[in-house]
Amino acid sequence: MFGVKLLIVLVMVPSLYSCACGLLTIFYRSLKFSKISVPTHICSKFLFYFVSQSTFEMKKPEKELAEIKAMMERSTRFLSLSGLSGILAGIYALIGAGMLWYWIYAPAALGAEVTDPLSSREILNRGLLIGLVVLMLALGSAYLLSQKKSKKNSQKFWSPAGKRFFMALFLPVIAGGLFSFALIHEGYFHFLAASTLTFYGLGLFNASHFTLSEIKNLGLGQVILGLIAAFHPEYGLILWALGFGILHVIYGSMMYYKYDR
Repeated sequence: MFGVKLLIVLVMVPSLYSCACGLLTIFYRSLKFSKISVPTHICSKFLFYFVSQSTFEMKKPEKELAEIKAMMERSTRFLSLSGLSGILAGIYALIGAGMLWYWIYAPAALGAEVTDPLSSREILNRGLLIGLVVLMLALGSAYLLSQKKSKKNSQKFWSPAGKRFFMALFLPVIAGGLFSFALIHEGYFHFLAASTLTFYGLGLFNASHFTLSEIKNLGLGQVILGLIAAFHPEYGLILWALGFGILHVIYGSMMYYKYDR
């Protein structure tokens, strides 16, 4: 449809230009036979101005098409996503994974004698608490920084494109959270890393249609790590740190240097 409209414009503009030149010529000739005396140089300047302006407008279709494309992207894509929020989310996840690793593996790895080891239930409770804190910090940072970016770019944060983005992202994420609680209820704790990575990656991939294209590759990376964690749950914590930590820092940095600076 857009190509048809562009073709119509390209056909109509030269025709309108020719008609305008013809009307100006007729107007000028009619003045010669009328009693109205208009200096010739005025008509010449007016005709020259019209021709020059028309020619100038005809010489920049690429610029106009770029402006139209940018306007369409602003209306259909959520472009206020902050790269810095991705970096912070990765840092939060790495700190949380480091704390959990210390509680589980550090005493034995350091050769210390453990007199009162943590039970599986206590480790699970601490892990859930860390996950909740990381999630809240990441969401808060993303909201504040993305809202700041939208104001800086004079864009509306809660736009129709933003609503589609959040709906596409959080529907798989919420489903993954409920599935993870079902795993906890049934005692399959070792699959938590796999489920959270996979569903979060699916949410990012789904939401990439409504925001920056880098989100798609980030989502694919999360899904791949989640599937690896499903077959090798003994590396679940490391893979979780790679997905929610390292990948977030990498892609957040790429987005920051490409769009935010």
